Amino acid sequence: MSQPHTQTVSETINSSNEPLLQIRGLEVGFQTQRGIVPAVRGVDLTLYAGQTLAIVGESGSGKTTTAQSVIDLLPGTGKVTAGEILFQGRDLTKLSAKAMQDVRGRLIGYVPQDPMSNLNPVWNIGFQVEEAIKANNVAQGKEARVRTIRVLQEAGLSDAADRLKQYPHQFSGGMRQRVLIGIGLSSRPKLLIADEPTSALDVTVQRQILDHLATLTRDYGTSVLFITHDLGLAAERAEQLVVMYQGKVVESGPSREILANPQHPYTQRLVAAAPSLASRRIQSAKKSGAEDPHIFADGALDETLIARATEREHAAPRRDLISLRNVSKMYRIRKKGFKQDELLAVDDVSFGVQKGTTTALVGESGSGKSTVAKLLLQLESITSGSIEFDGQDVAGLAGAKLLQFRRRVQPVFQDPYGSLDPQYNVGNTIAEPLLAHRMGTARDRQERVRELLDQVSLPWSTRYRYPSELSGGQRQRIAIARALALKPDVLVLDEAVSALDVLVQGQILNLLTELQTELDLTYLFITHDLAVVRLVADNVCVMQKGRVIEAATTDEVFDNPRESYTQELLAAIPGGNFTFGR
Repeated sequence: MSQPHTQTVSETINSSNEPLLQIRGLEVGFQTQRGIVPAVRGVDLTLYAGQTLAIVGESGSGKTTTAQSVIDLLPGTGKVTAGEILFQGRDLTKLSAKAMQDVRGRLIGYVPQDPMSNLNPVWNIGFQVEEAIKANNVAQGKEARVRTIRVLQEAGLSDAADRLKQYPHQFSGGMRQRVLIGIGLSSRPKLLIADEPTSALDVTVQRQILDHLATLTRDYGTSVLFITHDLGLAAERAEQLVVMYQGKVVESGPSREILANPQHPYTQRLVAAAPSLASRRIQSAKKSGAEDPHIFADGALDETLIARATEREHAAPRRDLISLRNVSKMYRIRKKGFKQDELLAVDDVSFGVQKGTTTALVGESGSGKSTVAKLLLQLESITSGSIEFDGQDVAGLAGAKLLQFRRRVQPVFQDPYGSLDPQYNVGNTIAEPLLAHRMGTARDRQERVRELLDQVSLPWSTRYRYPSELSGGQRQRIAIARALALKPDVLVLDEAVSALDVLVQGQILNLLTELQTELDLTYLFITHDLAVVRLVADNVCVMQKGRVIEAATTDEVFDNPRESYTQELLAAIPGGNFTFGR
């Protein structure tokens, strides 16, 4: 690859200012039986007080490893093998473990990626926040409890005092993320490292959290080191951008300049594949009627996306394969004693999904999207209304008829690692549905596995590997291959690409589009990412508080949204204020 394109951050900063964080020639390796395997190779970056810097790149590029090396939290056998990490002039690589503890948390805060994995499920929220406050010597005793409530209130939990004794599983994803941000900022650090802090959150909650984070960091004068795969987010929230590839920095400088005119081939690929930016490009091209729709160096993908959007706009209507009529779902939640509360999770929902098309179900967390998916898949029973599949009411199906229905409607879940058995290799995982439905001989099943691996663009040798040996994108491909094993008519995709980096997202979305064309599949695509919806969906149903408040074609929803809530969702797509042009 060509040499990295860099623009020194200090060009835009007064030279008399000393950098808050300066990384020089950083190299990080992991000890294995065959020696040290390099993960980060010669990274340089500079961050000044009050600045926000984003590190972007695909999974495995070294983003998180670079950030973890700053606070000496490298996993397993990882260690810094060369270079300097200067924080306020001190080289953190030369500090003792005790001295590092004084820096970590108190001077440098950290917000990890997955809040459910990083909050202890057996301790209540109040204890965990208070523990961090005491450990960083911010406050002790009763003052620590008062500070805990204040920290959670500052992080956006207005009823913090009432929630101290609740546990992580009783919080939504957005609330758990706010707790981690509160812990990270509890000691008013000089630097906050945020590793994918909003990747699994819907756009409105994401905007609230990022707005609040920006307010807190501005009030405290905290610098932020963002790690993200969302280039729209980087354009909107970071002044400076560092692009990493295979452990190296390939391009750096002001974020908007890099994203408007990427120089390095890898950055060009990232920009071309980013759903949030591609969605904006489609909008710009459709509004301007430009002859040459692509704006970035790699225009082939843009032409494909705009051709798909135009094709969807002019497609003839087809019959409904799935039809939901006045569907409601009521949950009864037990309280103390024999009392119960009623929660109406889905309220009088009606929509249809045409054969061979993609219908997107969008809305913020708690709007009822995933509950509708469970009702369609017959994993939950409906309280009232009807769900028809291919003209047949599925609510009363049982036994052989239910098994036959499930052969034709298959799910792909959000977390492929959680939905794949770690003790099954890839071959056995894909063949499992065939065995469960007693389809074919052992030889037939093996041939089907080979065919499916080919369909999802994975080599035949992958069949012997286990989920832990695969990347996130490869695991999602395996989940899709398993869902296709029974040759279904419908795939229900529940946040199937939300946790993947932009290049892998692009690959999976292209794969799904190709499979739909090849196999005449019907998709119900559940997502909080409206940028992805713009790229793949024919029709959109917008849900809020259990109800469908707007349903129309993708172009109608994006070009002329009727409801203010839909307008808010569209406005919250990261990169909305990004100006295209070289």
